[in-house]
Amino acid sequence: MRIGILTGGGDCQGLNAAIRAVAKSLMLNNNAEIIGIEDGFDGLLKRKVRQLSYADCSGILSLGGTILGTSNKANPFDYQGKDCSADVMSYYHELGLDAVVMIGGDGTMSIAYELSKLGMNIVGVPKTIDNDLMCTERTFGFQTAVSIVTEAIDRLRTTGHSHKRVMILETMGRYAGWIALHAGVAGGADVILIPEYPYNIDEIVSACELRASEQHYSIIVVAEGAKPEDGTMAVQETIADSPDPIRLGGISDVLKSQLETRLNGEVRATSLGHIQRGGSPTANDRIFATNVGAFAAKLISENLFGRVVVQQKNQLTSVPLEQVANQTKGVARDNITLQSALSLGISFGVANLDAMG
Repeated sequence: MRIGILTGGGDCQGLNAAIRAVAKSLMLNNNAEIIGIEDGFDGLLKRKVRQLSYADCSGILSLGGTILGTSNKANPFDYQGKDCSADVMSYYHELGLDAVVMIGGDGTMSIAYELSKLGMNIVGVPKTIDNDLMCTERTFGFQTAVSIVTEAIDRLRTTGHSHKRVMILETMGRYAGWIALHAGVAGGADVILIPEYPYNIDEIVSACELRASEQHYSIIVVAEGAKPEDGTMAVQETIADSPDPIRLGGISDVLKSQLETRLNGEVRATSLGHIQRGGSPTANDRIFATNVGAFAAKLISENLFGRVVVQQKNQLTSVPLEQVANQTKGVARDNITLQSALSLGISFGVANLDAMG
């Protein structure tokens, strides 16, 4: 058995734990040869691979990033304006691979689905700090990112309290508000703004004024994809030849400008950016990445391809790639954490809560 492993899209904590689990499980239980595909799909396009030994996959459990490298710009179906998928399939057969484990988020799984239709045997492993992959309750990397953002909120609170300021913290998450919601609740934010529910600036002003009368400072957590009613998302840049060419960012500065003219106190904005992706995974993410990696190896040993490992009802299972590809999972109105936040009086910048979602 000869199996390839690829990490695609943005980096996150837990990738090395997943690589380790897939590789060691297949080596020990199936006597498999493991081929590491470097830099995501770029490795298949530019023929960058290397064999992984058992030693290569040892001592990496706690490491952030990915020992294989990754890329979010190399789409085989639109690479520098050309469809290079036939070249990728040719190289796949040339390598003599029986299957490829693709570790990634919705962009990676969308490409994986298209390659599976061309005949590539694929098993997907869910990773993304955004937690926006369909059909799964969680992805590894998310819990670590939430922990990092929560610690940042705790630190901002002390300076906000000292200076009686409104402190705005911008999180990642693209078009889903999972990081902002969970970190905002964990950090005791006063206002949480997420992409699923466009905000009304008057509601935020009212929430800050109320908090000023009680505690003299406010904490606002805003997801990078949040936007005002009848407004647009803040776009940082646009990158060609990427499955997701739009790079969001800057909404905290937009919100700061909106609030400074309407509030008496000072307003400060902080964007954590890629800090949320870096460093070692939490114990929780190490375990989950290990579990999904080992489960992916089990699917391969059973010749079950074209599927993605997912968690449903707190149990690991798998679903067809087509159920995950080309879509994302947002925060629903009945989400328990959202409901808890609303019951505690946390503002989401929306006047009519019953109209949310």
